[in-house]
Amino acid sequence: MIFLIKALQLLLSLAIIVVLHELGHFLPAKYFKTKVEKFYLFFDWPFALFKKKFGETEYGIGALPLGGYVKISGMIDESMDTEHLKKDPQPWEFRSKPAWQRLIIMLGGVTVNIILGFAIYIMITFVWGKTILTNENLPAGFEVAELVKPYGFKDGDKILQVNGEDLENVIDINKYLFLRDVSDVKVQHIDGSRELIEIPEDIGTVMFESGLMRPFNPLVEPIIDSIVPSSPAENAGFQTGDRIVSVNGNDIVKWQDFTEFISANTSSNVNITVSRNRDIISKLVPIGEDKKIGVSVMLPKIEPTEVKYSLAESLIEGSIIGYWTLIDYVGQFKYIFTQEGASQLGGFGTIGNIFPSSWNWRGFWETTALLSIILAFMNALPIPALDGGHVMFLFYEMIVGKKPNTKVYEFAQMIGFFLLIALVLYANAMDIVRFFFS
Repeated sequence: MIFLIKALQLLLSLAIIVVLHELGHFLPAKYFKTKVEKFYLFFDWPFALFKKKFGETEYGIGALPLGGYVKISGMIDESMDTEHLKKDPQPWEFRSKPAWQRLIIMLGGVTVNIILGFAIYIMITFVWGKTILTNENLPAGFEVAELVKPYGFKDGDKILQVNGEDLENVIDINKYLFLRDVSDVKVQHIDGSRELIEIPEDIGTVMFESGLMRPFNPLVEPIIDSIVPSSPAENAGFQTGDRIVSVNGNDIVKWQDFTEFISANTSSNVNITVSRNRDIISKLVPIGEDKKIGVSVMLPKIEPTEVKYSLAESLIEGSIIGYWTLIDYVGQFKYIFTQEGASQLGGFGTIGNIFPSSWNWRGFWETTALLSIILAFMNALPIPALDGGHVMFLFYEMIVGKKPNTKVYEFAQMIGFFLLIALVLYANAMDIVRFFFS
């Protein structure tokens, strides 16, 4: 059932994004009186699930859900249809239009996807607002990974400022360190002292290469929740709500400290000190080979802050979210060209897993907005067979004053198309490998 829900969300999201993207090409083409032969959601190979001709354009839904396309007369595209080159240019053909009109037609899809992404974020902000975590929501602060402790971070830290500015959503510290240009972070340590920590320029690369993308997580305090009957902990008199202060004289800040010291204990007894109300109680607790005393952790009850926005405020806040979504994606794109990045590429399985496991409209629209912005960026890349490739050749024409050689254009389109197919096959193969072997 979870697979079906994710698959349906993926198909609906792709349908919305692809149709509007192609509409971004279709509308300016029609405005400039350019003939559009086909308008398809998904590719009609090996056949079309549905097709109907209205006027000069055939509209349809293809059987291969790899995107969609509009076939514009007189244009060299991924269909590799070059029959029109054997005839004289016609006034309704793409190749007969001025370069500036062809540029607008080619930029239409990317433009619509950017607008769509921003519009969805504005809608989400207005309807649902924004969910954030403040330091008040995380009174125990953060549990800090060993990776970033050498810089000066400590367990129990609270994030006060990044680059001299207050951080509205403190959990975003992970994203800031990985994707943004962070020079310093101001923290409040568990003892109340404050420190300005300098951040190295390569912190994002360090996080990526280590595979640790979230070095900061809400700290789980060492507080006992439940106690197993007749266990060493119950026999020692421990109670629900007791806070573990130390184990064998070692200070305990988080639950993980407690479990690590218990596992490392080599004697038949362990000295555990707890605080109860204002009392400090120490007990010598017997411990067996299983390294357990019969207690479980009291998980933190985190209640985030909900921020609501008026329509006018949503226009600004939603646009800011859309802007940073695009900037952050561009920032992480460089990691794709590393060995680790290439191994993490994924196809439709990876994309589908981004969607919520149960139908959730907020989650659906957030993922759709993200995918729309990703599609805009990817299509803008100067790779032949993508919109950016066509734009690259158009800029060449506008600068040099003449069209590129037709044979060169055809060859570039063919190379670009096969590169994209190879990339799609590789990404989906990685999904299969991860499914069976990870």
